[in-house]
Amino acid sequence: MDWFNSLERRFKRFAIPNITLPIIVLQSLAWCLMQARPDLAGDLILVRTLLLQGEWWRLFSFVIYPPATNPLFLFLALYFFYLTGTALEVRWGAFRYNLYLLIAYLASIGSVFISPAGIATNVYIGGSVFLAFAFLFPEFEILLFFVLPVKVKWLARLTWGFYLYRFALGDWLQRMLIVASVLNFILFFGLDIVALMKSGRRRMANRMMATASADNVINRCIVCGKTEKSDPKAEFRYCPLCAGTPCYCMTHMEGHVHRQTSP
Repeated sequence: MDWFNSLERRFKRFAIPNITLPIIVLQSLAWCLMQARPDLAGDLILVRTLLLQGEWWRLFSFVIYPPATNPLFLFLALYFFYLTGTALEVRWGAFRYNLYLLIAYLASIGSVFISPAGIATNVYIGGSVFLAFAFLFPEFEILLFFVLPVKVKWLARLTWGFYLYRFALGDWLQRMLIVASVLNFILFFGLDIVALMKSGRRRMANRMMATASADNVINRCIVCGKTEKSDPKAEFRYCPLCAGTPCYCMTHMEGHVHRQTSP
C-alpha cells in the first residue's frame, strides 16, 4: 500500500530488528518475578484509573505480561510467538512488523478509554500475530500436542470463530480488546481479503458457465450464467431487442439495458 511505503521511507531507521526476542525475554522474566511475588500480576496489567493516577509504567508493563502461568504452556506460547513473529519479520521486514505490533499496542491502550471496565492485557495481541502468519503461510503445518500435524489455516479459522463467539457473548472489555487486536490485521490484509472474495465469485461464475457448456444446456443467462440444469425452477427469456437475441433469466430480464452488439 502507498501509505505503508510512505511510512517506511520516513521511519524505517527507527525500526527495532528482531523485536520478538526481547519481548519474549521480558515476558519470561516477568513470569519468574511473578513466581516469587504473585501480587506482581496486578501491577503489570493496564488499568485506566490507576494509569490516570500516575502509574505510567502500566503503558509498557502490560506488554510483557506472560501469556500463561503453567511453565509448559508458557514455553509453547513463547516458542510459537517467536516462530510466527520471526516469520512475519522475514516476510515484511523489520519496519512493517514493528508497525503491525505498534498498531495493536496503541489500539489496546485506546481500548481502556472506551471500555467501561478500563482494563487491557496483551492476551489478543499475540493472537493477531498468529492470524497474520496463518494468512500468509496457510499451508504451514505444526504438530498439535507434538503428535497431530495440523495446517495453521484450520487453527486460524478456529481462532476467528472463538473471537466471534467472545465478541458476541463477551463483555465490552473483551469486545474492545478483540477489536484492538484485529485492527492491525484489517489494515494490513483488508484489501487482499476483498480481492480474494471478488476473485472467488468470478471463479464460481466461470465454473458455472463452464459446467453449463459441458452439459449442452439450452438456456444460459448471459449475465449470471444460470441454466435450467443449475436452477431447474428458473425461467428464461430471449430478448429480440438486443443484438444477437441473448438469453436472460427472469431476474436479469426485467429492466436490463438492451445490448447494441452481440455477446
